[in-house]
Amino acid sequence: MSKKKILAVDDEPNILMSIEFILDMEGYEVHTARDGDEALDVATRVRPDLILLDVNMPRKDGYEVCRILREREDMAGTKVIMLTAKGQALEKKKGLEVGADEYVTKPFSADELLLTIRACLES
Repeated sequence: MSKKKILAVDDEPNILMSIEFILDMEGYEVHTARDGDEALDVATRVRPDLILLDVNMPRKDGYEVCRILREREDMAGTKVIMLTAKGQALEKKKGLEVGADEYVTKPFSADELLLTIRACLES
């Protein structure tokens, strides 16, 4: 069975590094991007099974990236988990409205993140 591909998008190098480490340890094929434009480029090239998408980023934010991905037929099956420091209900609602499958609030534990990823990939 081939490895599941995950694209992690965050403008915080430390967060990106820790996500990459966690996913690597779990045996996922990990790709990274640091902003919304780069996320769209990498997603087009790699065709990830799942995208971990930070909300607050330079250039395009997570909501905009998610909306663009959802408009593309070739990305229709890609799962999107929004990562954000904002845990308010309104933010979550907005994320789900633009097409996110799940929502994880920072700071998150490795276990919480992995559980959410597994649930998304299995659904």
